[in-house]
Amino acid sequence: MWDKLTFSHGVHPPEHKDQTSGVPIRRLPFPEEIVLPLRQHAGKPARLMVEVGDRVERGDKVAEADGFVSVPIHSSAAGRVVEIDWWPHPDGSMARAVRIEVEKYSPQIPRPRVIPKWEGLDPQEVVAAVQKGGVVGLGGAAFPTHVKLLPPDDVDIDILLVNGAECEPYLTTDHRTMVEYPDRVLFGVRIMMKALGVDRAVIGVEKNKPDAIETLSAAIPEDLNIEVIGLTVKYPQGAEKMLIKAVTGREVPSGKLPMHVGAVVQNVGTISCIAEIFETGLPLIERVVTVTGPGVNKPSNLLVPVGTRVRDILTFCGGLKDNVTEVVFGGPMMGAAQPDLDAPVIKGTTGIVVLTEKESRPRTVLPCIKCGHCLDACPMFLNPSLLGQLAQTARYQEMVEEAHLWDCMLCGACSYVCPSNIPLSQMFGLAKYQLGRLRKKEEAA
Repeated sequence: MWDKLTFSHGVHPPEHKDQTSGVPIRRLPFPEEIVLPLRQHAGKPARLMVEVGDRVERGDKVAEADGFVSVPIHSSAAGRVVEIDWWPHPDGSMARAVRIEVEKYSPQIPRPRVIPKWEGLDPQEVVAAVQKGGVVGLGGAAFPTHVKLLPPDDVDIDILLVNGAECEPYLTTDHRTMVEYPDRVLFGVRIMMKALGVDRAVIGVEKNKPDAIETLSAAIPEDLNIEVIGLTVKYPQGAEKMLIKAVTGREVPSGKLPMHVGAVVQNVGTISCIAEIFETGLPLIERVVTVTGPGVNKPSNLLVPVGTRVRDILTFCGGLKDNVTEVVFGGPMMGAAQPDLDAPVIKGTTGIVVLTEKESRPRTVLPCIKCGHCLDACPMFLNPSLLGQLAQTARYQEMVEEAHLWDCMLCGACSYVCPSNIPLSQMFGLAKYQLGRLRKKEEAA
């Protein structure tokens, strides 16, 4: 076992987790309507299956997977489809979405479902059940989980890493999941170990969550080789490549994936969701969301139906304070500020952080002074200063060929330490978006 339990570089932003770290998860009442974008995961958006006027039950499929790197979308409440149109998406764009009017007096009992008996399934059948359940990574990236469970035949996986680091400031969804549902988490680990054919799993939890470490350690079954380890508290400890380095000492080469060093990484919330599928038969239709920040009256950890609009959630949490200036989906380091409070919670929404004038005041962007702080902060050993200069002049191809843009995971560490307030991470994200558009144009031509 690698004994350093950390990685090189990174930053130490204030944690701000005390508002909700001790607040138990409670269920959000069903809203009057839910909005389900067809684009909720990495890969190809789901393909629509319903029409306006259709009635759906809780857990019914409204869109099906449109390819291998795609998953279906299910209704999180019983009701009637009242609109299929473009709707504000959490990423700031517009996306086709299904709007469902929730039945006011429905008991919200899902249709009877056949619960898969995981013990009798081969790995391919386990993977098929995971895809059928619409499971994606719940740590924010929303990558279809079944894809990670089917590594190529020439790749040897020897360890499953469960990501319980939750290094993003403010967020406590994974923390509360580990504390309140340890048996479910460990059941999910058991299923994933079977699917991957591995006999060893490690759950990495940052040391600022001692109750989670203690609870999980006490619940480990005797027949499984599972270890819970406390990780050094540092951002972005929860990134896949950083977690692999901290736990195993292995480095994922540039342009490669975790499986190329024998590891598969899954978020602890995703693991819990997989367990629930094999416990109840229900697909991914709800998730834990942290609602927090100095601008909300009642910080909470909520079990939220996917598709609930952010304004309905904030109303349930006592509304906003007078000096609120920004509502962020996700954490402050990697999250996206919301221009429209009608945007819904989607599968990858980890939290809603409400900031006031004090935290989000505008700052004047100054010229780069070549101080090198961004180089010391970057966990991928890139040169953010050079990348920033290339981005400012739209030299996107040079960013890829000379400065390894695709290795950047947009963690925001460089922006956080920049004394000139240059929004480096945002500039890199825009560059990636523009490169994607250029690639699509070339393919179309």
